[in-house]
Amino acid sequence: MDPALSRLLRQLPAVDELLRHPRLLSWVEPLPRSWAAAAVRQVLEAQRQSWRSCPPADLPPQLDDDALFRNLQQALDAAGQPSLRQVINATGVIIHTNLGRSLLAVEALEQMLEVAAHYSTLEYDLLKGERGSRQDHLEGLLRELTGCEAALVVNNNAGAVLLALNTLAQGREVIISRGQLVEIGGSFRLPEIMAVSGAILREVGTTNKTHLRDYENAITSETAMLLKVHPSNFRIVGFTKEVDLPDLVALARRYDLPALEDLGSGCLVDLSRYGLEKEPTVQESLAAGADLVLFSGDKLLGGPQAGFALGSREVVARLRQNPLTRALRPDKLTLAGMEATLRLYLEEPRAVAAIPTLHLLTRPLADVERQARNLARTLKRRWGTKIKVEIRPSEARVGGGALPGASLPSRALALEIPPLAPHELEARLRRAHPPIIARLEHGALLLDLRTIQADEHPALLAALGDVMDL
Repeated sequence: MDPALSRLLRQLPAVDELLRHPRLLSWVEPLPRSWAAAAVRQVLEAQRQSWRSCPPADLPPQLDDDALFRNLQQALDAAGQPSLRQVINATGVIIHTNLGRSLLAVEALEQMLEVAAHYSTLEYDLLKGERGSRQDHLEGLLRELTGCEAALVVNNNAGAVLLALNTLAQGREVIISRGQLVEIGGSFRLPEIMAVSGAILREVGTTNKTHLRDYENAITSETAMLLKVHPSNFRIVGFTKEVDLPDLVALARRYDLPALEDLGSGCLVDLSRYGLEKEPTVQESLAAGADLVLFSGDKLLGGPQAGFALGSREVVARLRQNPLTRALRPDKLTLAGMEATLRLYLEEPRAVAAIPTLHLLTRPLADVERQARNLARTLKRRWGTKIKVEIRPSEARVGGGALPGASLPSRALALEIPPLAPHELEARLRRAHPPIIARLEHGALLLDLRTIQADEHPALLAALGDVMDL
């Protein structure tokens, strides 16, 4: 072994010595000893590997104590943090699947807290004094809001699709356009869900064009249903053709078949009234005659994660009787948060103002620009020449597989903290408290203000302070 390397390795303190060191006590004491020891060992091993991979001529003359203790403090601090925790979303993607999708309204949070902290009427009918159904908490609201005859709530939309296919088409064929065989997040593909459900896929048409006659020519005695899937996370443009839902429903009626539509990112508000791209609403699909409409609760609807199956009494009743319904049922917190969210929709202006997803989508650009100017002034006032801030035009995204062709005008802060390169700054922001998830674009680090809420400014400034202190 090289003498210089051997000398450096001997300078590393022992794990027990570091666990008792005054500079680390405030980080070590809150942790279980085994966690603290593991974090210290990890830092020491990383330091050894760094030296071993370094050419002998480039090895430092001695151990940098300050750098070692900074690394130890960071590792111990990280060990004490929950794995699932708050971050600041500065990406400009509103329904960010990796960052938890929709934020919940205050009313939803309050209802969830009340139900979580106390016993509740989850499956108890107060009027009858006997056991009730957890589905009763939302079905009346959903009928009033959408005009459906019946409704069933499960844990997510993939579960709703699985349940519908298994109930209505197990061992039989489901006809669907080839252009609608979508893949959603996490490489989860509709054909695979169909295979697990026991239904048999019968694809018709081509990737870009499917005609009504393609569906009709495929109908046989083995056909169980006609399925339309809204391609919420992509668009096919140009030489295209798809069958409108009313026409598909009329064809299904002629052959006494159910027609289902998977809307994916369910929407209860006509977003085109707010200057956004038109997205089909649940109400429109039901009015077109679909026997069952399936959609998510934590995307454009803006509630907690859930899946909905809305439609005719007969079809929903069949879904209720499937044993899978119990396996896919939502918990009390989901139901509480969703009930509060749906109540907001009883008055659309209130929903748009109170549900964070809708508020962020419809927020005027002037408000975003004003927020950007105020935050830029605060940063310059606090750190002066240590930080460079520039306001730039930006394009935010809806996310969550919704409105993939739409971009929302926004403003972003381009940050520089010399001598850090943009990718180094991005990595440090991810390790701050709370972590800031930024966007790298054309060689610059951007904080998009459309997804940063005003009440997050103090936390953002504290996180930037962590970075400035390193």
